[in-house]
Amino acid sequence: MKTKVCCRPEMATALDSDNETCSVSSVSDISDESSNDGDSDEESDCQSNLKEPCKYYNNGRCRDGDRCLYWHVCKYALKGNCKYGSSCKLNHPRGGREPSRSSSRALERSTSRDPSLTDGRYYQWQLNDGTGWKDIDNDHVIEAQYCLPHTKSIKIYNTPFGAVSIDFNRMRVYRKSLKVRRLDDGKTVWTWYCTLRRKWIKYGDKDSKGNPSPVKSSDIEQKFQSNPSSSFTFNVGADTMEIKFREMRQVSKKRKRKVTRRPEYRQQPAGAQVSKVASKIPSISLGTKPQWQFEGRSGAWHNFKRRPECSVTSDDIERKYQQNPQDSMTFKVNGDSYRLDFRAMMQTNLRTKNTSRIKRVLV
Repeated sequence: MKTKVCCRPEMATALDSDNETCSVSSVSDISDESSNDGDSDEESDCQSNLKEPCKYYNNGRCRDGDRCLYWHVCKYALKGNCKYGSSCKLNHPRGGREPSRSSSRALERSTSRDPSLTDGRYYQWQLNDGTGWKDIDNDHVIEAQYCLPHTKSIKIYNTPFGAVSIDFNRMRVYRKSLKVRRLDDGKTVWTWYCTLRRKWIKYGDKDSKGNPSPVKSSDIEQKFQSNPSSSFTFNVGADTMEIKFREMRQVSKKRKRKVTRRPEYRQQPAGAQVSKVASKIPSISLGTKPQWQFEGRSGAWHNFKRRPECSVTSDDIERKYQQNPQDSMTFKVNGDSYRLDFRAMMQTNLRTKNTSRIKRVLV
């Protein structure tokens, strides 16, 4: 079964290219998820699954319920030495007692770091329609977009469930009785970003004047790993900033800013070893033929095709994209040079500075 993939546009605004004859498009219409620098009441969910079991749940008195960020599972079952086995009153992640509704929600809205949950690959994206988890074929397409801080969601077409839209911030599927999760090998490097003037800025990067950041992304991640329900505080001059992990906000006396946490992209190793058990997991096909498209002046999307006036083809772009989905490349159309930015999913005319959106679909 063939499937197209593209990201759901959210607040995206694009300037028209001054030449429609040869543009490019990538796997998604990427939105700028940033907000204004002023105060905002909108909240983003924290998007990570933790391997640590909830100690209060194991003691029989967790008051957070669905809101708890830790696993509501038997801590001995995770170690494989629960003496009660299938008769245990606590939830077991594999076998034994079925998880409760609340613990299932806590498990599935985040990203597991338990290396035993993957089949040898760096990550796995899966869907569950109530009959069990199914791997998503060609999930590097989803992963590449998830790694971009401004990508809010992705829409997968022509699956057995129809069109499926995945909300990256809340790790859920829009308007369908499906669950989604991302597993990894436990070695993912997580990066923290903050909105500044409607752009996502990585913590630790230097500002426009070359001044070093007062805090590193790795420092924030270390604190998050130690206690994801806490916060991280740092100073900028005389101002105190607090990153609230539950709200995914950076707050100060003057304003609030959105923050997000995304993985660094890693290309799957060639010939990744798949466990015998995992290899039997059914999969959902996303198709195999990529087609690059560009947005014209009228807002319609056009396939990127070989033309005498254009220096590259869709296949050329795909080869470059496979090497590094966060890289860029240049090409020419009627003598004008264009820069194709995979990370921003935009193309820019280097002479006029006009930009247009691009996307990559699987057909």
